[in-house]
Amino acid sequence: MSSAVKSHPYHMVEPSKWPFVGAFGALVAAIGGILYMHEGSWPVLIIGFAIVLYTMYGWWCDVVREANSGKDHTSTVRHGLRVGMVLFIVSEVMFFFAFFWAFFDRTVPMISRTAFEVWPPEGIVPLETWGLPFINTLILLTSGATVTYAHHALLKGDRKKTIIGLALTVLLGLIFTSAQAYEYVQASFGFTDGIYSSTFYLATGFHGFHVIIGTIFLAVCLVRAIKGDFTPKQHIGFEAAAWYWHFVDVVWLFLFTVVYWWGGFGYVFPE
Repeated sequence: MSSAVKSHPYHMVEPSKWPFVGAFGALVAAIGGILYMHEGSWPVLIIGFAIVLYTMYGWWCDVVREANSGKDHTSTVRHGLRVGMVLFIVSEVMFFFAFFWAFFDRTVPMISRTAFEVWPPEGIVPLETWGLPFINTLILLTSGATVTYAHHALLKGDRKKTIIGLALTVLLGLIFTSAQAYEYVQASFGFTDGIYSSTFYLATGFHGFHVIIGTIFLAVCLVRAIKGDFTPKQHIGFEAAAWYWHFVDVVWLFLFTVVYWWGGFGYVFPE
């Protein structure tokens, strides 16, 4: 049988340079990180990160070309990609579970082993729950609605509404990130001002990083939608981005409830 005849539904990828280039970039970044921590020198670190970013761009461009080929991403392959995305999101859940565990174990007086201590910790003024954090919650929930709107429009073959929904979602993601940065500037405590501050910035900052990644993910989908890459039956990249964004939404609801509302519960803000 000729080797050119495909007798299975799987995608056998062509030999690629990207695993080697990516591994080399990660090695350079690791060496650069060590040099930065010991000598304060950052050029090697920047070069390493640049190589990694170049790898990500080139590799994903190859994936997009494969998706648009019309023959590589069969239904079996798409199923595998969906399962892979779900497993990736589950691994992300474990990250946030660790952050919530730290917050519960050390900072919430109802279940903390140090419940006899003053709460909030002395010198800490928590952010007002129903101020900017609540507004950010509304922004992120609205973005979840707009990305769902875009998905339904895509399933109906309405390209214009898909583009509008994606554009609104990207815009709301940028607004959320900007508001989060403003919130950090206005906070009365820094990252090193105790366990409350450290867990607060680690949990909300890691979530903010996910919002940035999700916004970039959706912006790429927006460009692809404008180019006409997606069809009602073939849009696995969009599905992955939408799932990731909904995951970011859900995590924020837990953060808002635990870190902002429960974490500052009972604190009387000055008039």
